[in-house]
Amino acid sequence: MIRPLLKKFTGFTLVLAIVSNIYIFTYPSLFPERCSWRCASQPSVVGATDSMHVGEKVLYYSKRYVNDLMRQWKKSHEETQSSPADVHLMAFGDPQIKGIWRNTPYVTRLDIFGNDFYLGHIFSTMRNRLNPTHVAVMGDLFSSQWIGDSEFFNRTMRYTKRIFKRDTTSLENIRNDSHDENGLYKNYWVQFADEFKRRLTEEPKTLGFGYENVHTWDPEHEDYLFINLTGNHDIGYSGDATFQHMSRFHQLFGKDNYWIEYDRDTDHPWRIVVLDSMLLEGPPLQQEFVNATWEFLLQLFEQRFEGSTVLLTHVPFYKKEGLCTDGELFRYYPDDYPREPYKQNLLRSQNHLSEDVTKRVLNLIFDNGKPGIILTGHDHEGCETVYNKDSKTGDWNAAKTMQSPDFHVREVTVRSMMGEFNGNTGLVTGHFNHETKTWEWSFSLCPFSIQHVWWFTKVVTILSGFLLSALLVT
Repeated sequence: MIRPLLKKFTGFTLVLAIVSNIYIFTYPSLFPERCSWRCASQPSVVGATDSMHVGEKVLYYSKRYVNDLMRQWKKSHEETQSSPADVHLMAFGDPQIKGIWRNTPYVTRLDIFGNDFYLGHIFSTMRNRLNPTHVAVMGDLFSSQWIGDSEFFNRTMRYTKRIFKRDTTSLENIRNDSHDENGLYKNYWVQFADEFKRRLTEEPKTLGFGYENVHTWDPEHEDYLFINLTGNHDIGYSGDATFQHMSRFHQLFGKDNYWIEYDRDTDHPWRIVVLDSMLLEGPPLQQEFVNATWEFLLQLFEQRFEGSTVLLTHVPFYKKEGLCTDGELFRYYPDDYPREPYKQNLLRSQNHLSEDVTKRVLNLIFDNGKPGIILTGHDHEGCETVYNKDSKTGDWNAAKTMQSPDFHVREVTVRSMMGEFNGNTGLVTGHFNHETKTWEWSFSLCPFSIQHVWWFTKVVTILSGFLLSALLVT
């Protein structure tokens, strides 16, 4: 009696395990036009199945799914390689990984452990499918900046190894060179602060913002460029960002402001601009950070670059309420703040950059009138906006559509890759149009699923294995 029931239940769980595993490992093939680079140059297929019957739709989507799986298996892409090569940038919004403490419940520990691998599954699946030239994480790598150096290092190791499958040798070397008496990572930020202030005050200011033709930071292990942006949960807003926050981010992740120019002396130049938007306005705790960020923008402007720009930053630009989920919101520490009196009246948080700062930044970065694209994070829901420029006044107006005959640039707030937002990957394709001699930029969003689907797959797979074993011994 028990064996027939066990056999039926085992068969049921095995089918669930097979189907769910097929789904989580092939989900981009369900929507190939959204989860491929080639969607950038293909016409929209929205509405293509509206007139089909149910049976025709099932056949259409099944055929599309199978064809995409075969294409991935053969790795014979339909599109021809262009010259110059297309830019393929994968963008991930706000992972915000949490930490584990001594009093953290075991269920929460398991959830945090699984979340690392859920995020890692998304990255591995999309990287194996698309082979990006660039990968950018749009800030808020961690869930809080108010953690000690050792915990910051632990999360960096998890982030690097579990989620993005990168080599951690350099991090281990840093810990060996910079640690406390217990061997735990410790950032000695005073030296960083002294050097930062010296470079900011000397003339000329040698802050080392610029790079050229960088395609990877680690050529021995990676064939793509990995970019980490600062977020308010990594270093804080300007009202609470300290030299300790900034020093350890620089040491473990790299600079917070820089540009990389590609093919400058050709007919197809383009560049990436990484901007720390938390440190553009205040009142700040460390005025040096704001001064350095504006110095970066001035030096960027003085480059007189004639190519296209991909701007990567965390906090979105100013827009009127209603265009995106987040409206404009600035909060400041109160006049009476006994907990930390040195922060009185300083900037505590912001949803957007202010209108004036938005105008100044956009005019400094997109001064040459060449097409480009802006990627931001911060607003987990995601949003797409067009900034239209009035060439007479230099003002920028945010709208849902292109309105300016003079110049416009698209801002994409990348929807978060966290599970509650469906584990998204943003895909930016840059293609050089030889007829117009300009770069064309397009964006699509490839969602996975809520984290419960990933958890269900793992649980049912383990359960089916256990049941199969039990069936064999009964």
